[in-house]
Amino acid sequence: MDEPPKPPRLLDRLREAIRVRQYSIRTEEAYVHWARRFILFHNKKHPAAMGADEVNAFLTYLAAEANVSSSTQGQALSAILFLYRYVLEDPLPWLGEVVRARKPRRLPVVLTRDEVRSVLAEMAGVQKLVISLLYGTGMRLLEGLRVRVKDIDFTARIVVVREGKGDKDRRTMLPRPLIETLQEHLAMVRQVHERDRQAGFGEVWLPHALARKYPNAAGEWGWQYVFPAANRSRDPRSGTTRRHHLDESTVQKAVKDAVRRAKVSKPASCHSFRHSFATHLLEDGYDIRTIQELLGHADVQTTMIYTHVLNSVGGRGVRSPLETL
Repeated sequence: MDEPPKPPRLLDRLREAIRVRQYSIRTEEAYVHWARRFILFHNKKHPAAMGADEVNAFLTYLAAEANVSSSTQGQALSAILFLYRYVLEDPLPWLGEVVRARKPRRLPVVLTRDEVRSVLAEMAGVQKLVISLLYGTGMRLLEGLRVRVKDIDFTARIVVVREGKGDKDRRTMLPRPLIETLQEHLAMVRQVHERDRQAGFGEVWLPHALARKYPNAAGEWGWQYVFPAANRSRDPRSGTTRRHHLDESTVQKAVKDAVRRAKVSKPASCHSFRHSFATHLLEDGYDIRTIQELLGHADVQTTMIYTHVLNSVGGRGVRSPLETL
């Protein structure tokens, strides 16, 4: 007599719950990582036998001994709460007892216009085009890398940002100086796509609902990434070989090297170009609500951080009494 199949392991159930809710592969990897660390921290005790005390002990360890940032601690907490809510189906009556880390308020790293020019001058190729687009539109790095051909309207000079932070779409401007360069870049990308099709490939990943509704869309030109990866890769979930978008680490490394060569002393990153976009628009007199829409902030208070940056560097800021002596 055949033995009944074994029930799926806890972490496999966690993966399934994440995929059912169509979370990204990055979120899946992060949540599984933190759930595993939480269980190992408590000597492989099953989460169903634990509660607020064990969660607080783990979070305290992360902050006090592992020395992780508040945002990392928050991600760990989100993973654990997801595990309890959607896998163990625990109503979390103890949720209010969990101590949440406060995220410290920090001024963002903002480059001056001269610094932006000097860093871009040290870059070349696709990486330079990506960073130019981030500075020219205010997009986050992954938002820029996930842009598809159909999302760029050269006539209206608009870029549509799909599924940005908070799973929201928004529009931003397409900078005029980038139009010709982007068109030339897309001509080369189309050649790569045609070669992929001839080789029996040519598909990109689509959200599950779209993939079901439009089964042929994954191979269409309009759905291709504007910044495709150099090589095709195998999807870890479906096993399908596709061409994904450019890996963000290649752009991050190019920016780091360019900042060093440009002798910019600030700890600038890809995200600094988004901060610089917002601050420079404020300097040019654009209102805070317009900038909020372009950045995709849900709350104008988030955008207000750039007014603090502007005040701290002069411009319309308060003058020091030393200047009036």
